[in-house]
Amino acid sequence: MLLTRFLALLSLWRPVFPQDRSFQRAVRQAVGALLVVGSATLTRILAGLGRDQQDWSAEYKLHARTEWNEQALFDALLPSALAHCPGPFVPLALDDTRLRKTGKRIPTAFWQRDPLSPPFRMNLQWGLRFLQASLLLPLHRKHKVNARAVPVRFVTAPSLKKPGAKATVQEQARFREQRQQYNLSQQSVSLLIGLRKSLDQAGVAHKRLLMAGEGSFCNRALFRTPLERIELLCRTRADVRLCRPAPAGSRRIYDEEKFTPEHVRQEESIPWQSTKLWHGGKRRKLRYKELDLVLWQSGAGRRPLRLLVVAPVPYRRTPRSRLSYRRSAYLLSTDRSTPVIQLLQVYLDRWEIEVNHREEKTTLGVGQAQLWSRKSVARQPALVVAAYSALLLASLEVYGATRKEAYRILPKWRRPSQRPSCLDLVALLRQQWHEWPRTAAALESDSSYQQMILSAAA
Repeated sequence: MLLTRFLALLSLWRPVFPQDRSFQRAVRQAVGALLVVGSATLTRILAGLGRDQQDWSAEYKLHARTEWNEQALFDALLPSALAHCPGPFVPLALDDTRLRKTGKRIPTAFWQRDPLSPPFRMNLQWGLRFLQASLLLPLHRKHKVNARAVPVRFVTAPSLKKPGAKATVQEQARFREQRQQYNLSQQSVSLLIGLRKSLDQAGVAHKRLLMAGEGSFCNRALFRTPLERIELLCRTRADVRLCRPAPAGSRRIYDEEKFTPEHVRQEESIPWQSTKLWHGGKRRKLRYKELDLVLWQSGAGRRPLRLLVVAPVPYRRTPRSRLSYRRSAYLLSTDRSTPVIQLLQVYLDRWEIEVNHREEKTTLGVGQAQLWSRKSVARQPALVVAAYSALLLASLEVYGATRKEAYRILPKWRRPSQRPSCLDLVALLRQQWHEWPRTAAALESDSSYQQMILSAAA
């Protein structure tokens, strides 16, 4: 049963908390965050569990005062996720996400670019920024379904506050120095180093970590920092200047002739290769070019890289419309030993972290809790994302990767789906919570499905 396996995974959190009552509150909030109907504020989560007539201060103090590390919640689930990652490396997707907020007194909130801005105007939004890392489980190797991304890190990534107009010269100089040390790239490096240590403790020290990221992670900070047993696979610009190593016997390091990825795409002397990879629900033909031993002087320095150029994928907006093409993709990787087909498959699977962001914000309401403590702002969203990760793992262990009869029948207007969505898992979890009232009693909860609906309507 999904509910019992989900609670069994949450029981692995016990060593993270100093006291048993703190652990029980964390499990209760994790379950309530998935079962809540309506906005996922902390008070509504408590009301949905039937605790609206009890003292709520201890529930807030769990995030504001109790000593515990929110990233340790993911480390407890890491061995269960690694069981679904066969192969010589651990594929990982890294991306940043933004949570909209309205309160101007939230400690780490700041103005940032709205990713949904139109191309002709850049809009700003007030909110929080988080870095998320998700393991890419290659479920398409055994089943005809897309890969599944399971979150293993959810870290707040704030921006340094700029000093005011009355700041001294020393304060402004300190700000410029710290801005280079605590930007998003440096925070990504710290996240990867910490995750590498967690993987070693989980028993996969012999496997390399392959991180797939978008263009914002293709920079000097990541490619020049020596990362032990960590390889990078990032999308780059079409006009980045690359070169070959200087000829043997020359005193130069970089060849004088420069070229760009777009030039490699147009070069007829470099042949196109084709393969079939899993993408968009089935195996599709993909054309690519590979160029090994490439140097990026202004980015990676002397570190040799591999350039991959992926041809545009044709598609039709409607069955009778004309054939259209997407833009080409240009990838730079520090991994020169892994077969290119596996690298391309990892990058295609990277899209699943975008699915994580959508399900966390829309289905689970991550970021809707109204918290103002510096610790709470980082801990409460991470707790919900960790519960979401445990739910995904529990579904894989109980029902497998495909959508079986245990889930609700899809509406007639929905296309057939081979893989259960987060909403399918939440609906099944609510059903089993209602059918097994003894489980609610074990968590010291007086909730029922009717109580959840009444609390949502209140």
